Amino acid sequence: MKILITGDAGFVGRHFRYYFESKGDDVQGSDLKYGADCRDLFKTDTTIYDLVIHCAAIVGGREKIEGEPLTVATDLAIDADMFNWAVRTKQKRIVYFSSSAAYPVSLQAGAPRALREDDINMNVLEKPDFTYGWTKLTGELLAGFAQKQGVAVHIIRPFSGYGEDQDLTYPFPTFMDRVKKKQDPFTIWGDGTQVRDFIHIDDIVDGVLEVIKQDIQTPVNMGTGRATSFNELAAMMFNLTRWVPKEITHDVSKPVGVMYRVAQPDKFFSIYQPKITLEEGILKSL
Repeated sequence: MKILITGDAGFVGRHFRYYFESKGDDVQGSDLKYGADCRDLFKTDTTIYDLVIHCAAIVGGREKIEGEPLTVATDLAIDADMFNWAVRTKQKRIVYFSSSAAYPVSLQAGAPRALREDDINMNVLEKPDFTYGWTKLTGELLAGFAQKQGVAVHIIRPFSGYGEDQDLTYPFPTFMDRVKKKQDPFTIWGDGTQVRDFIHIDDIVDGVLEVIKQDIQTPVNMGTGRATSFNELAAMMFNLTRWVPKEITHDVSKPVGVMYRVAQPDKFFSIYQPKITLEEGILKSL
């Protein structure tokens, strides 16, 4: 197959590149990390690909989302250019990475409520998580327009994806790095009670492939449904590495985001069953 991966040097994109290259597919990538702006590609490339994996975005951890909202809003332009190009060149199939940040923040204020795909009503939009959430909501809206014009689009809403080669601006790799370095005191942002739904990158890749295979063109949560607080994540890492710091501190001056973000995964589980538990993911990262 002939495949285009935008953002192929990023965490998610490079895992898709690894997979398709291992299968012998013809893979083209575009990523600002090596000087290739996908928006330039969209201006000139008339190639019809068998599959486009669209991962290109201005991303980062919590500090990026809250500290540079206008920079993150650049994703609006990236997605608009991509969907206009896809319709204009009659692309066959697009995987669009949305985000769990697209869900209303009012549903993530602290009460233990899992997020369902239909919690996003495109006819009555509620406030998502900062400009990053707004860009993803807009991207989903554009995906719907592209579908109406004949482009197959798979909309993926990953929750807290993680893996052993992830950038240190994200919680899981940051925690693992501190454990490996035996940083004492061990610092957790906020009070540590904020909850996330961690899913391994291998399960995201395999799950997306199954969504494509089954031709699911409605939004799909990619999470495990397992609620894990940051304090619990740290404790799991301490237990599995058999190292415990003498002191655990909480930096409440740092941004923490919403308090409870967990997927209701029934739709995802009907398509694909995740293989890697959080404990196994921690051990893979050692």
